Amino acid sequence: MSGPYVLDLQEVDETQVAVVGGKGAHLGGLSRIEGVRVPDGFCVTTDAFRRIMAQEPSLDDRLDELARVDPDDQEAIRTLSAHIRRTVEDIAVPAGLAAAVTRALARLGERTACAVRSSATAEDLPTASFAGQQDTYLNVVGPTAVLQHISRCWASLFTERAVTYRRRHGIDHRTVHMAVVVQRMVFPHAAGILFTADPVTGDRKTATVDAGFGLGEALVSGLVNPDVFKVRHGEVVARTIAAKQRAVHALPAGGTHEVAIDPRHRERPALTDAQAVRLVRLGRRIEAHFGRPQDIEWCLADDGFQIVQSRPITTLFPVPDTGDQENHVYVSVGHGQMMTDPMKPLGLSMWQLTAMVPMHEAAGRLFVDVTPRLAAPASRAGLLDVMGRGDPLMRDALETVLDRDDFVLPLADPAPVRPPAGGRPAPVETDPAVVTELVERSQASIAALEHDIRTKSGPALFDFLYEAFKEHKRVLSDPLSLQLITAGTEATWWLNDKLYEWLGEKNAADTLTLSAPGNVTSEMGLALLDVADVIRPHPEVVAFLQGVEDEGFLDELAKLPGGTEARDALEAYLDRYGMRCVGEIDITRPRWRERPTTLVPVILDNVRNFEAGAAERRFEQGRHKAREKEQDVLSRLRALPDGDRKADETKRMIDRVRTFIGYREYPKYDIISRYFVYKQALLREAERLVRARVLGDREDIFYLTFQELHDVVRSHQVDDRLVRQRKEAFRSYHALTPPRVLTSDGEAVTGAYRRDDVPAGALTGLPVSAGTVEGRARVVLDMAEADLQAGDILVTTFTDPSWSPLFVGIAGLVTEVGGLMTHGAVIAREYGLPAVVGVDRATRLIRDGQRIRVHGTDGYVEILS
Repeated sequence: MSGPYVLDLQEVDETQVAVVGGKGAHLGGLSRIEGVRVPDGFCVTTDAFRRIMAQEPSLDDRLDELARVDPDDQEAIRTLSAHIRRTVEDIAVPAGLAAAVTRALARLGERTACAVRSSATAEDLPTASFAGQQDTYLNVVGPTAVLQHISRCWASLFTERAVTYRRRHGIDHRTVHMAVVVQRMVFPHAAGILFTADPVTGDRKTATVDAGFGLGEALVSGLVNPDVFKVRHGEVVARTIAAKQRAVHALPAGGTHEVAIDPRHRERPALTDAQAVRLVRLGRRIEAHFGRPQDIEWCLADDGFQIVQSRPITTLFPVPDTGDQENHVYVSVGHGQMMTDPMKPLGLSMWQLTAMVPMHEAAGRLFVDVTPRLAAPASRAGLLDVMGRGDPLMRDALETVLDRDDFVLPLADPAPVRPPAGGRPAPVETDPAVVTELVERSQASIAALEHDIRTKSGPALFDFLYEAFKEHKRVLSDPLSLQLITAGTEATWWLNDKLYEWLGEKNAADTLTLSAPGNVTSEMGLALLDVADVIRPHPEVVAFLQGVEDEGFLDELAKLPGGTEARDALEAYLDRYGMRCVGEIDITRPRWRERPTTLVPVILDNVRNFEAGAAERRFEQGRHKAREKEQDVLSRLRALPDGDRKADETKRMIDRVRTFIGYREYPKYDIISRYFVYKQALLREAERLVRARVLGDREDIFYLTFQELHDVVRSHQVDDRLVRQRKEAFRSYHALTPPRVLTSDGEAVTGAYRRDDVPAGALTGLPVSAGTVEGRARVVLDMAEADLQAGDILVTTFTDPSWSPLFVGIAGLVTEVGGLMTHGAVIAREYGLPAVVGVDRATRLIRDGQRIRVHGTDGYVEILS
């Protein structure tokens, strides 16, 4: 049973997107807000569109074809979408539908000029605005013309740009329907757009008004530069008045035309400050009604402002919800953990439950509130120092916020924390046995976890896991473990600072840490070279691996000559490292043990690019270089005034860094090993829920928090709608880039490098591994698709430990995210790879295949002609 074909705007609200599309639903909602004026009008509903589409059965076949077309085949999309549009426009409007539209027009006045506007069911959504994807027609006069333009709006659902946009957002063409809004035309003195949050910085307290003369089309189409007003706390805080050469006006008989603005008026503001403030006050009312920042189209006619559209601003990064009105400053966890992609709810909640500090979530990313530490002078200095050494952009962003005197109000320093019972541990001796003891403790704890969890299921599993998380945190916060990490890190900083001061050497620790022992992450890369050594002598195994697609390929290997040895080598590798994967802090990400095909391209690169024994040679070469560097540095120091003391101190620090820097990678390995044990147990529980028909798919648990999953296991009931909403939200989070620093006002603060030693045109970053190298840039966004040759320079967004197997085959590294002590930097130093991290937008500014020069000592990248 179909509903009515026409509804008055006053009859609809924002809950009726399926009936009147996003635009119509928002306009209906707007018309109900006290004090907000919306031009009168009506909606031609999606039932009318469905009726039209059903009249031409051939459209079904064309839509099937469109769904099958390669998204990159623009020519095929252009041809097919043009054919569909012509077909839709040629369909005769049924008499009943035409009569309903004519009656609605009569209520406005039959010869009233109208705006006829597309309103698709997939537009103006919180996660995808579809702004500008479908068509709008202004100053349409008379029933015949209005009906003709309604047909054009229906057809505009299939413009090439709209089809491409849906494909990119994974939206099925058949699930989107088109309504049409017909409104009384407004002939404004001025028009424009109001953003209730700053669309560039994200600041929710600052609204931006774009204004021009005449119809808003001149601004939307880019015909003129607008006047721009920034309004904050009820006053204009900045304004830019443009020279407005042209405007768009309505023609008496219908349609619009461009007119030149009288030269005397071109630099006159389109709005007064008082009008801009009044408009923003209206905007705040609209924002409060819809519950999120809005992008609002407005007109100023003789008798005041009229609102002709409002949609959510979908490009803003959300603000963590604290439930208070206080100012907060958040720093990104993902930038420190080398994982800036969104995490699924189970991953977020489990990281929060096992982390040492409270964390807040926004758009699938985690943030730590550092406001109290910034507010107290002593803790502020320490925080900025640590941030600055690790990631100068993070420090600069925090200092940018602190420079605004009114945002972080000063507090007294907190009382000193008392040492734990039994006093602080004594200063650590440079003794490798301490590292061995910690690693053995960790392995015993994980073995006990694996043994004890096997018998747990149902609610008892969750009781067990809550206890396991306590052990997880105990291991993470072990004072001795933290001391070793600090000892290695501080020794690195000491060596870099002192050897620069005494010998003028930049980043000397980079060479001194080559092939440091006991680094589980660098060993992982070398161990994959050993796997390649087992595979290389067997051409049939190599040929088989080149065609592998199925995750069960390990079982097939044994049927080939040399396949048993190859399988055993891979199995042994997976036993030690199979819990790792890209983005491993998110427990929901597929591990190498679950998806071993991820490793196949890297193994094949190793087979092609290296000879037998490369791992051992590589390690020995690094150790030899480090030893030579140590002797060189110590002999040069002894030749200085007070040289024996300097050399002795330096020798102590070199021993300390070589003993402890490798251990820095172990706690993460411990965490990820535990995560894999937790995950396997939770997936077994999910399989039981699927068998009991509580869940449709075992991976649905990834879209529930740990606490929600516990409730599902207890009650055997799940909210399917919540799971669907979470999946949709997770998809939308990929379009958002998390900032290093985020304020509670919503401002994304990026930070800048304050340096004048970088050549013009070079890309600035943080030097983390010394040396200069020139080569071909390989821009790789997915490790499984890496195709690297010896001498290539890897350019990517971030590298967590799972990327280290790629490091053995490259000549240099450039990343967008990273710091001095993040995993990629530590491994680059151990392998002797020149590396620059924290290079903003590196994967967009450097093209795959370009020649680049990486200055790992000075921290910049040159793009060569």
